[in-house]
Amino acid sequence: MNIAITGATGMIGARLQQRLAEAGHRAVAIPRGAAAPTCDAIVHLAGEPIAQRWTEAAKKRIYDSRVEGTRDLVNALSQQSQRPRVLVCASAVGIYGSRGDEILTENSSAGSGFLPRLAMAWEESARSAEALGIRVISLRFGMVLGRGGALAKLLPPFRLGAGGRLGSGHQWMSWIHIDDAVSLILFALENAAGGPPSGAINATAPHPVTNDEFTRRLATALHRPAIFPVPAFALKLAFGEMSEVLLDSQRVLPAAAQAAGFHFQYPELSAALESILSTLR
Repeated sequence: MNIAITGATGMIGARLQQRLAEAGHRAVAIPRGAAAPTCDAIVHLAGEPIAQRWTEAAKKRIYDSRVEGTRDLVNALSQQSQRPRVLVCASAVGIYGSRGDEILTENSSAGSGFLPRLAMAWEESARSAEALGIRVISLRFGMVLGRGGALAKLLPPFRLGAGGRLGSGHQWMSWIHIDDAVSLILFALENAAGGPPSGAINATAPHPVTNDEFTRRLATALHRPAIFPVPAFALKLAFGEMSEVLLDSQRVLPAAAQAAGFHFQYPELSAALESILSTLR
């Protein structure tokens, strides 16, 4: 297949290009602001970083880059005489809001707040491509564990023995290894070309963990203590409203992916962390 990718220089996009080439597909990066080329499929990963203080201006950039950016992409596709068969669009588990210990699947309702509103509008923009005869899949990513991203920010203090849980540590963290995240994109592309799956798919490992457990397992993998917890009020002072990304609880299961027959290479956190850390030593 000829596959176009937005956000191709990001952590997921760069690994995806490599895997597509290995699988015999042709990957074409779409630069920001450029028109999508004629292709068999599009993977839409572009968006303003969430990890920044949420001023009103920042919220607008985050919202517009995802919602308006996706709408612009679909509008551009509507002008093409030969359209892609499938659009795989990034979304996020933030759509569920903070739900404590509740087990969440693709059938769970959306939450309230900035992130749920953003994700709902984002997915709605992507779904508008269905009217063009394009199959649409929204991958609701949890925290993607790889050489960059959130893990790269956590490693320095943990390596110094200065890591610790965030807030109470009771909040659930839904995560996925970068290789499984990319494999799930490939699975969605290859299956969508001839039939299901479509709609929303949780891109998370089948075994989410609490922040306390994540902290302990990361510290163990690094052979360091984790004895410096960060109080919730300190996170709110440092990051403002964005601290909800760190403190919200989302116990998300990949029900749709598993029902469709997807196999996770890294279902357990310890093996996922060891895999990633082994490439950094």
